[in-house]
Amino acid sequence: MNEFDFIRRLRDQARSRKRSARLVTGIGDDAAVISQFANRDLIITTDLLIEGVDFYRNAAPAHILGHKALAVSLSDIAAMGARPFWSLLSIGMPTAIWQEDFKDQFWTGYFALSDQYGVTLSGGDVSEAKEGIVIDSIVMGEVPSGGAVLRSGAHPGDQIFVTGTLGGAAAGLKLVEMGARIGATGLASLPRASKRQATPSASVGPESEPAENPSYRAGGPRGLADATGCEGVNLSAANAVGMKAIESLLLRQLRPEPRVGWGIVLGEERLATAMIDISDGLSSDLAHLCEESNAGALIDSSSLPIDRDVIKLCGRRALDPLMLALHGGEDFELLFTVRPEDVARLPKRVDGVAITRIGEVTDQTGKVRVAEKNRVWDLAPGGFEHFKS
Repeated sequence: MNEFDFIRRLRDQARSRKRSARLVTGIGDDAAVISQFANRDLIITTDLLIEGVDFYRNAAPAHILGHKALAVSLSDIAAMGARPFWSLLSIGMPTAIWQEDFKDQFWTGYFALSDQYGVTLSGGDVSEAKEGIVIDSIVMGEVPSGGAVLRSGAHPGDQIFVTGTLGGAAAGLKLVEMGARIGATGLASLPRASKRQATPSASVGPESEPAENPSYRAGGPRGLADATGCEGVNLSAANAVGMKAIESLLLRQLRPEPRVGWGIVLGEERLATAMIDISDGLSSDLAHLCEESNAGALIDSSSLPIDRDVIKLCGRRALDPLMLALHGGEDFELLFTVRPEDVARLPKRVDGVAITRIGEVTDQTGKVRVAEKNRVWDLAPGGFEHFKS
């Protein structure tokens, strides 16, 4: 049983039991919706981050992990069209790490992001863990009653949009797996071997955690190369294009920026008919949206906003950047649908972030297809799944 089969079974079990009349939407969307007083609905989401599965502690300073711990939950709130207000954070770590300055740096990054969006840390818990760090992030927000944007609202003819760019986080993961790191100064560092040799295989050092654990979230159990068709990022070539491109891709993976502003605009202006954040990969998350909406989708491959740095750094095979954009996880962009008559109402940018039309919702339930030049092909979900057999 994979992750999504388990979630479906759990949702069925929960729905079969007596539940609060104030629960508007439960398991199956990016966050829960609970009806409040004064015509407001409470939006709640939770994310679990496990060291060695969702992050590597040696890939970046602790303040960057603190940022990400909150960012992933803010992204879920944005995907519901809600404004975030409160957070809870529980963390477990071994005593040796507790006695270092890790926890202080972690909270520095966490509070910097919470201050940016006016989110109040309202509680949580700490505990000793025998192995590795475990983080449980909860964020709560609000929408006007009935105003939450669900995954289930798309209809045939709706236009499909995405914020920002795609594929950067997956390419950043590949760099991490090859030994690239973000240092305490915020600058990227590369493994020594990549500076001496042209072959990427020589770039992973003996202390590289990612090389020992191929089941990291954005790549999945098969590894990033199998999931995306990307056979590797040539770090020597990456050096030629400049360290800024490398740092940008690393930060897309390690320090994602949640699209809170876009979520608020799309929700409060009633522009989006359905929405989801891209955490598991466009192919998987679009499939989730289509499943909940009983619809299909046709994607124009030439319209996908692939991160320019991905195109520069990800090998020479033309399909590599496309596969990263389709299947690479943790971009944390918003994928949403809009009625044709509302497209003209969409702002060009919010918080400096643009949107791109990438396709259209169809009446072919459960079928997602990609139009690429002179051919159309079925797009199977290829993103990350926990417990995939």
